[in-house]
Amino acid sequence: MASNNFATGLKRSALTVALGMCFVGGVQAQSNSAGAVTGRAASGDTITITNPATGFSRTITVDGSGSYRFSALPTGQYQLSRNGGATRPVTVNVGSAANIDFVSSGGDATTLDTVTVVGSGAINPIDVSSVESTTILTAEQIAKIPVARDTTAVALLAPGTVRGDAAFGNLASFGGASVAENQYFFNGFNITNSFNNLNFAQVPFEAIAEQQTKTGGYGAEFGRSTGGVVNQISRRGTNEFMAGGNIFYTPGSMRETFPNQVLNDGTVVANNSNDKFADELTAAVWAGGALVKDRLFAYGLVQYTRIDNNLALPGTTAGKSSSDINVQPKWLLKMDWNISDNHIIEFTGISDKREIETDYFTTTVTGGIPNSGVYTGTEFSEFGGNTYIGKYTGYLSDNFTLSVLAGTTESARGNYSVSSSGLVNEYNGTVGVPAAGCPVIVDARPSVVNNTIVGRSGCSIADILGRPDAKDTRDQFRIDAEWQLGDHLLRAGIDIDNFESVAGESYSGGAVWRYGRYAATGNTSENEVVRKRVFQSGSTVAVDQTAYYIEDSWSVTDNFIAYMGLRWDNFKNMNGEGETFAEIKNQFAPRLGFSWDVFGDSTFKVYGNAGRYALPLTATVAVRGASKSLFSEQYYTYTGVDPVTGAPTGLTLIDNPANGRPIRYLNNEFGVGKNPETIADVDLKPMYQDEYILGMQKQITDSFSLGARLIHRDLKAAIDDQCDYRPLLAWAFANGFTDNGSHGFQEVADKTLPTDVAVYNPGFAFCHLYNPGEDATFRMDVNGDGVLETVEIDADVLGPKAKRKYTAFEVFFESSFERGFLQGSYTFAKNIGNTEGGVKSDIGQDDTGTTQDFDYPELAEGSYGYLPNDRRHSLKLFGSYDLTDTVSIGGNFSAQSGRPINCFGYHPISPNYGNSYFYCDGEQVDRGTAGRTPWTQKLDMNVSWQPAFASDKLTFKVDVFNVFNSRKPVTVNEFGEDAGGNLQPNVYKSVNGWQTPRAVRFMVQYDF
Repeated sequence: MASNNFATGLKRSALTVALGMCFVGGVQAQSNSAGAVTGRAASGDTITITNPATGFSRTITVDGSGSYRFSALPTGQYQLSRNGGATRPVTVNVGSAANIDFVSSGGDATTLDTVTVVGSGAINPIDVSSVESTTILTAEQIAKIPVARDTTAVALLAPGTVRGDAAFGNLASFGGASVAENQYFFNGFNITNSFNNLNFAQVPFEAIAEQQTKTGGYGAEFGRSTGGVVNQISRRGTNEFMAGGNIFYTPGSMRETFPNQVLNDGTVVANNSNDKFADELTAAVWAGGALVKDRLFAYGLVQYTRIDNNLALPGTTAGKSSSDINVQPKWLLKMDWNISDNHIIEFTGISDKREIETDYFTTTVTGGIPNSGVYTGTEFSEFGGNTYIGKYTGYLSDNFTLSVLAGTTESARGNYSVSSSGLVNEYNGTVGVPAAGCPVIVDARPSVVNNTIVGRSGCSIADILGRPDAKDTRDQFRIDAEWQLGDHLLRAGIDIDNFESVAGESYSGGAVWRYGRYAATGNTSENEVVRKRVFQSGSTVAVDQTAYYIEDSWSVTDNFIAYMGLRWDNFKNMNGEGETFAEIKNQFAPRLGFSWDVFGDSTFKVYGNAGRYALPLTATVAVRGASKSLFSEQYYTYTGVDPVTGAPTGLTLIDNPANGRPIRYLNNEFGVGKNPETIADVDLKPMYQDEYILGMQKQITDSFSLGARLIHRDLKAAIDDQCDYRPLLAWAFANGFTDNGSHGFQEVADKTLPTDVAVYNPGFAFCHLYNPGEDATFRMDVNGDGVLETVEIDADVLGPKAKRKYTAFEVFFESSFERGFLQGSYTFAKNIGNTEGGVKSDIGQDDTGTTQDFDYPELAEGSYGYLPNDRRHSLKLFGSYDLTDTVSIGGNFSAQSGRPINCFGYHPISPNYGNSYFYCDGEQVDRGTAGRTPWTQKLDMNVSWQPAFASDKLTFKVDVFNVFNSRKPVTVNEFGEDAGGNLQPNVYKSVNGWQTPRAVRFMVQYDF
């Protein structure tokens, strides 16, 4: 029996080496940039591991417990031997521990027989040390299946992931969390953009050797995520020189268009059939090898992408069409220096710069069909930058390993535009200095709405301008140590991650001019009064994060591992003056787990874990909420209109009808610095959730394994802002602040804003950060005397507790056969609550951490229900098959149920937020009860050819995405009422988003 177990285990290991890829249901967190090899042998044996490609070699002596471990190994193919005997192949993947036993579970020595390789595909051996839920895909596997060459597309192959809304870019939701709750790593360095957690460094995809997607249960080494973790490892040089290049080409003529956007009465809103897609081209060249054999290695890659598009944007009588050029010059350099077999230094340099130039055109309507019209201007945007990472790994003894990582990155987010008249639209980020260029013109006069007179327009391209100098900078430093102490594998570390953002926004041209009939000003003509609103923010804000962790994987018996991890996170957010406005110390996040090797032969594993995961505030919160910001409103009479900009001329300032003074500051944004003590609840906690997983994985045959797991996630605390001034004023009345000598407080029972109260001062913030559902203590200047009062508000006054629960059952399998492989999963999930999390997909709100969910209690009425990422059923299948020795085909199929639909409209009593409530026609419509979007299905296929005459060096491939051109709706208009509270049956539930239509991609690659 022992001999059979050994042969089976050997065959599985050999098959894995032959394929060089894996798809697994769970892998113990060994490191975020390396792997490990573990096993059992006789006490006193010497075990040697060697990487023939780099000359790396280590030898250790088996301890008294009969266990051995090679930790922090660079990923790759290794040879393992005992006492100088025959070698065994082993593959090391990121974050995984390959298990190779030289003695049976009973302690009997085994013998190494010949390696038998069956077929071209293989299943990954079950890692019985695992308590995590993770998927690893190598570059070789990704190349065999039709999948987009980007991080998110690969992550979406994992069980429990669904695509997020297009409003936030190309991002995935993990386990019911919002797309803003994930973390992304490259070679151990955090590349997540912490400005709003909605972006990450776009590493040149051809440089990625493997990607690990963690969907749950990850160890204490990882934090700052309540969604998932994506972990990528780069290619690297070896003793064998290698070079190559490829071209990916997607012709625009072979890309299908989206359906036309049509209202419920048949009116065409956007004629998408006019979209013209230019050719998309990505070219890459690379080379790698040894600068000094066995010691110094280099790998470099240069990649260039150009994408051109001509798109129709919505508009029945007005709007814009666009034509853009997207240029992406990228590069990567990886250096590895094996100073000795015990000391390794690595360097990684990345550039992911992207430059986008977009021309805009007016949209004219002919015969009810909008078409591209007159050129109005060009917008210039710049994204990305450079990242530099250094890492040291020291194998200081047989049982102790130390790694040190330090890195820095700087990434641009700047933009400006030039109108057709030559005006430059840009904002320098200084509050109080208007943005240059074309102001935003809104013509809301009744005669314009009824189409009896021609409306006024201007030359603005975008309503909101960012800063040309906007950028994000990250400095990261971490130390990780690992100590094998008998039956205990101890790991500990410190992680310092500091992030700084230069950011700011302004209305284009410095203001929004709104023409309308404003009877409250005493002027009744629609051609007499114009309203001017100015919004500006701009500052350099920062987030400092420090974490400590310690974990123990205890081999209680030969077949049972108990895991315990402890993590402490510290978060500190600073405003534009460098002052701390929110700080959370020692947020405790315990993790517990177990793994049971049921039969003692690594063919059947039962595992489980429970853990707490915390998420910090993003940097974007501070730009407006805690730093200087200006939001003002003024009214004017005017005598003329500028023919180019559309702005009024001959202005005379009149009193604001809201407060009887010439100027009104909305949301108490006066354009001056905010007192950091007044921004957040004194006892603010981080966003955190608890997670529980119970799973199993069984090898059915040598070529088929099956796994299943139950997952439950429960959000325990959220951070958001509340902007309801009513309980604050009620507190003031109750505590004797009825008159300060110059202003009196009005009764606010009618839930309207007082017209003249003392709370209009910079020390009285309208919006505060707090934990929904918790009592809050705010510091604020109630009466404007410069002294801060302590205001305590009960939780039930502020609104309900934040709730989000995710429960899922996942089944996943992996199979191999003579000429190919097939892998897949099915997930049944429910995602319910009253908040999606960091963002709000219902309305596309990307204000991470400060959505409108809890601004007023009325916004939460009817908000409990199935959330936007609730996809009840998800089926995923992908694989490849070798038709001949030179021709192979690949497939990637997914089917997914639709998302819930809401009905947003006016609240019958509280109209503060217009049509943002879960009410329609005066009746509450609970979240997610207005139907669902339809099921979607998508099949991608490819065929590749490696001609025999080229000795496997030349590859041609054709990918067809969405073969059957399925264009099912994925989003609809969820506003049952318009901004004026009127039912809009012609718009409500009309489709505004579809599946990506069919496209064809060609690839040619040559490897030297």
